[in-house]
Amino acid sequence: MTPPPILLRAPAERRGVPARWVAVACLALPAFAAPAREPALREDVSAALTRLQSRQEATAADLARFYGERGFEPAWFANGRPTAQAGEAVALLRTAVSHGLEPADYDAEGLAQRLRDAYRETIAATDTALTSGLFAFLRNLGRGRIVPPRLRFEPARRMDEPDLARVVAEATTAGRLPGLAARLAPASAQYERLRGALARYRVLASEPLAALPAVRKLAPGQDYAGIAALHRLLVALGDLAPGTGVPQRYEGEIVAAVRRFQERHGLDADGVIGKASLAALNAPLRGRVRQIELALERLRWLPPLTADKLIVVNVPEFRLRAMRRDGETFSTALRMNVIVGRALDTQTPMLIEELRRIEFRPYWNIPPSIARKEVVPRLRREPEYLAREAMEFVPTRGGRPTTEPSEAMLEAVLRGEARIRQRPGPRNALGAIKFVFPNNANIYLHHTPGTALFARGRRDFSHGCIRVEAPVELARFVLEEETGWDEARILAAMREDASPRTLRVRTPIPVLVFYTTAVAEEDGRMFFLPDLYGHDAALDAALRQRP
Repeated sequence: MTPPPILLRAPAERRGVPARWVAVACLALPAFAAPAREPALREDVSAALTRLQSRQEATAADLARFYGERGFEPAWFANGRPTAQAGEAVALLRTAVSHGLEPADYDAEGLAQRLRDAYRETIAATDTALTSGLFAFLRNLGRGRIVPPRLRFEPARRMDEPDLARVVAEATTAGRLPGLAARLAPASAQYERLRGALARYRVLASEPLAALPAVRKLAPGQDYAGIAALHRLLVALGDLAPGTGVPQRYEGEIVAAVRRFQERHGLDADGVIGKASLAALNAPLRGRVRQIELALERLRWLPPLTADKLIVVNVPEFRLRAMRRDGETFSTALRMNVIVGRALDTQTPMLIEELRRIEFRPYWNIPPSIARKEVVPRLRREPEYLAREAMEFVPTRGGRPTTEPSEAMLEAVLRGEARIRQRPGPRNALGAIKFVFPNNANIYLHHTPGTALFARGRRDFSHGCIRVEAPVELARFVLEEETGWDEARILAAMREDASPRTLRVRTPIPVLVFYTTAVAEEDGRMFFLPDLYGHDAALDAALRQRP
């Protein structure tokens, strides 16, 4: 069937519809074109669409196809009145708040008022505005409001763009519009747990408690004027059971509750309330609400993760989780502490790549930046440092390694004609095992001979790579499907007398190096962490720039 000329040519010629959008709409008309009812109203819709497209470039193509497929008939009005589905669309926009998004960004209340007040001359503008708001919400829900590369996160695998025109058309036809949010939001247990926490913390933030009195240092057994206020706060936050009595002094169960609070907020869980703990206890809960909203936004950046295993490093938490698929989501099989890049100058980047091999007894090829800034200057001061640290020079264009720290070799390193590497052994910075997931930042997981730092609360000490506390357990998780690679064989491959060896992983495992300061644990506890690299502040500022 050939569409009537007025649908495709007359509006474009008389109303200025961009030719590229008309062309997009033409492609799908035979399958979805609605029967013509009011030519004048269709021209009004076309004109309103043109005005919207000039302001909504992100959804312009979807809008053109959506209305083209229905012959430029209104989508949310019939016989001059809003349909029931128009109300469902507005209700869907109002759910944005439960996802940490702002319904005002999609003009939810304004559109509700326009539907109530609509008359013949405003139908077209109201109809297209509602479709535009719905498309914008669904796109943000599925992919996030902010483009990740703006905030130093570039997923290796791109998400497919949702066909919003078809998705909404099919949902309205089948009566499934209310379910679209669940369909397009991240299919993640963490995402749903955070949504539940968001609702709880909004309630808590709406009923603020009195601030705790200042105290320089409160240790167990001491008197405290704010003991009743501390009790109320800990009960409200879930760290203290509601039936627990208020003690006369700071001791007993309330100390244990403070330890639980400290653990959940990235503090040393010693039960002593000092400056940092008091600040966390008195932090406005609206700030915790915002942390959860930012965590939800970051989860919307992730592509679907379809593998059976997943390794996640959360940088500000200094934690690694090895996870197995459990139905539609993942459950945690292994947790461990990690050491990440220094906040000041060597931050660990966010990325998603695949773990493809394990290197036992690895060489450490010192990155050129570290060689230039640290190793070469030190060798000029202490030539013996090369032998002490079991390092050697390797020409980049072939030639034998040398352990002679001559000025000529140092200059060759600075020119990029040689590199410095550290041989396997007890001094090697990578320890006895390295987990390789190739990436542009040259970041990897590895063992370390210096394990004392894992006991620290704050653990940003590396040049950017990630040191793992339990490398044998992680290797067992990675290699559990590999025949013959039990714990004994892993330990044998890591022994000092073993030769360097590279083992390819049969089924690559996605590694997600992530950054979130709000984590909803499987047991229901909420963890809030300091903004180690300032990424929360940057994301918050970006999101406050209204679309």
